[in-house]
Amino acid sequence: MMRRIELARGERLSESDIARSGGLDAEVLGVAQRIVDDVKARGDIALFEHTEKLDGVKLESLRVTREEIEAAVKAVEPEFLDAMTSAAGAIEDFHSRQLPQSWFTTQDGGIFLGQKVTPLQRVGIYVPGGRARYPSSVLMNAIPAIVAGVDEIVMVVPPAADGTVSPYVLAAAAEVGLEEIYKVGGAQAVAALAYGTETIARVDKITGPGNAYVTAAKKIVMGQCGIDMLAGPSEVLVLADDTAVPAFVAIDLMAQAEHDPRAATYLVTTDPTLPDQVEEALRILIETTPRGEIVQRSLQDNGIIITTPDIVAALDTVDLIAPEHLEVQMDQPFELLGSIRNAGAIFLGPWTPESCGDYVAGPNHTLPTGGTARFSSPLSVDDYVKKSSVISYSYEALEMDGPTVMTIAEAEGLDSHARAVSLRLDAIAMEREDFVSDEFDSADELREGESR
Repeated sequence: MMRRIELARGERLSESDIARSGGLDAEVLGVAQRIVDDVKARGDIALFEHTEKLDGVKLESLRVTREEIEAAVKAVEPEFLDAMTSAAGAIEDFHSRQLPQSWFTTQDGGIFLGQKVTPLQRVGIYVPGGRARYPSSVLMNAIPAIVAGVDEIVMVVPPAADGTVSPYVLAAAAEVGLEEIYKVGGAQAVAALAYGTETIARVDKITGPGNAYVTAAKKIVMGQCGIDMLAGPSEVLVLADDTAVPAFVAIDLMAQAEHDPRAATYLVTTDPTLPDQVEEALRILIETTPRGEIVQRSLQDNGIIITTPDIVAALDTVDLIAPEHLEVQMDQPFELLGSIRNAGAIFLGPWTPESCGDYVAGPNHTLPTGGTARFSSPLSVDDYVKKSSVISYSYEALEMDGPTVMTIAEAEGLDSHARAVSLRLDAIAMEREDFVSDEFDSADELREGESR
């Protein structure tokens, strides 16, 4: 079912061995570019036309009304509302601990330095819609922005075929107080957020996952506004030994595979008997899941089981793959935590399924994919603030540091950089000479007066 690789002692996994189905091909980028350019040029008219053409929905207005939001809250089950409240509380608590603080310090000679943290003014969050419904994405994108102190949060979500938005998504928006919501998705929604239209004002940053066209559009508008990341297909890697429960491993691989046929699933194990046990469990469990066809295709196309001779090789393999989600189902998982370098989110122990992190644990489920965990982090409060350096010099401080500044500027051939210092130092010197001269004049006059 899943492709298998057995590493011998001293052998390492190579990049070519990894099944990565992510990336943006030229055709997707080309389509997204045309849509972005059209929305930039024609605004709302282009939004209506692309929504009708691509989503099959003829809209009369873009904005979700207050009445639609209130109706959604009434339509969903009370236990769902309770679940949203519980999840929102955990997410807020976790992200509140991330809030960066401004700081300032002084140095000898009259130097004042610091860092000023400022929330972004307006951000747009993209929530997948249409046939899908992801209320959890509303919480994961909106709550860090709220904690950061963002002034305006606007949400875009593709409408269903009948022109409505999932009541679960709208109820989640109501839970966190979002009121500015638009029925538009795809590359056209990203363009609207980046450039603005008659109805949708432009934003400073766009966050949230979407399909390949959404990701391509985010790449295109990056620089016009900020983006969180270029997300690819979802991934999970289960690191397991002979203490792992095969059914737990199997169902956690399936939980990721059911997202998308392109989702990548990895099992890295030091136990040569575990792969057969896991695949047997997969065969049994797939028969009972309504998304069995998607799961089966994902596991066959993008699933790999890697057997390693020891834990050192296993950890090396984990860091090479740099998975979005890493589950450690081993005898002493906490002892391995310090040895893990590359992973978006780390789930320790057999009782910690990745689905807890998706919904209620508190950490963000918007994570780096496609190996970008080598250099990227989960969505956080930091994504919704910007930091400004603060610098102030006194005359004495400029006298002290000025010669060093001029030396470096002259070495780089930047004359005006050096003169920006020298002119000030000359002004200081002239001011002091004038002061001394005035003092001498006053003293001479005083002596002359005494002699008379």
